Amino acid sequence: MTDREPRRGPGPLAGVRVLGVTKVWSGPLATCVLADLGADVVSVELPEARDGQVPPVIPGTELSWFRESVHRNKRSVALDLRTPEGRDRFLRLVATADAVVENYRPGTLADWGVGYDDCRRARPGIVFVSVSGWGSTGPNAGLPAYDPVIQAAGGWMALNGPPDGAPVRAPTFLADELAGLHAAIGTLAALAHRERTGEGQHVDVAMMDSLLFSSSGLPTLAATGAQPPRLGNETDFVVPSNVYACRDGHVYLAVALNKHWRALAEVIGRPELARGPGYRTNEERLANRDAVNALVGDWCARRDAAEAEAELSAAGLVAARVRTFEEAVTDPHLAARGTLVPTRLSDGSVAPLVAPPARFSRTPTGIRRAAPAPGADTAEVLAELDGEAASFDNDLSAPGA
Repeated sequence: MTDREPRRGPGPLAGVRVLGVTKVWSGPLATCVLADLGADVVSVELPEARDGQVPPVIPGTELSWFRESVHRNKRSVALDLRTPEGRDRFLRLVATADAVVENYRPGTLADWGVGYDDCRRARPGIVFVSVSGWGSTGPNAGLPAYDPVIQAAGGWMALNGPPDGAPVRAPTFLADELAGLHAAIGTLAALAHRERTGEGQHVDVAMMDSLLFSSSGLPTLAATGAQPPRLGNETDFVVPSNVYACRDGHVYLAVALNKHWRALAEVIGRPELARGPGYRTNEERLANRDAVNALVGDWCARRDAAEAEAELSAAGLVAARVRTFEEAVTDPHLAARGTLVPTRLSDGSVAPLVAPPARFSRTPTGIRRAAPAPGADTAEVLAELDGEAASFDNDLSAPGA
């Protein structure tokens, strides 16, 4: 078998079992990543939970885009961990698992009797991953957090938006997304450590830490007294780098290399500026920002966005028309890569879901099943648990056991 010939199987994490005690987005995203990679992820949900049932619904269904996006490839078990019966069943599941991922406020699961110490008694080598807004330690550990709160408190929101406008939050759950990804990475690293040493451990992931880590090094500048400015669509190290208005839309263009400026000067019909004073180097263009933006803006304003994109791209420049999500998802490039996967949902309808982004040549991943209704797999998973217990009892009673 060559490296180009895929093996059969659900992905590189086939055989790994993860229990997710999660809600909203950061925790479910972490377990979604692990499920997409092939892990058997069992979501443990409170019986009355409607987690992820956030409007709007997918057109033609009664199913929320929220839950369908992030709970695919999982099974769902309804257990009330606040009751002795639910706690005991959960700890029995823990004994069969490799990892637990949770994103309740720190201390909540411990109060219910299913925290890290409880889980490692049930499974000494368990990897227990906690995701929260502020982390499990520090003065803010007990505070609640939503994604925009972390964006605001972490300094990110203050840098987002036009220079002369108000702070603007990211349109996606940025802090949640980053914390979920770091939680998935932390899970994999802890499992690798256990593979070598047999040791489980507690992994503590904070949304605040994740957002700052993924802020392009700007926190270091701020901590050393160099407060980054709010620049809107521009940057403080490359000119031109901006969104420019066209007759029917906008184009984003970034010129990071002097040779690209020379190409742009030809495109916009100003070849004398290719090596002209005030333009020939990035340092000169930074000092001449307004004039450079005016030149590019005037050229774009006389063209449709698609026309401007085509001319700029033909010259080898880095540019793109600003598209809506609706336009982006119809790109033939995405169709060629299979980025949107038509998936049959739990109500029988079909909707396109975004495929796992990492593509493996030997252990292919994919969307194996749509998001289950909360608790849909309770009977199946508990029957497996009872079957494993019966098998264990039979082994003990066998001759020579």
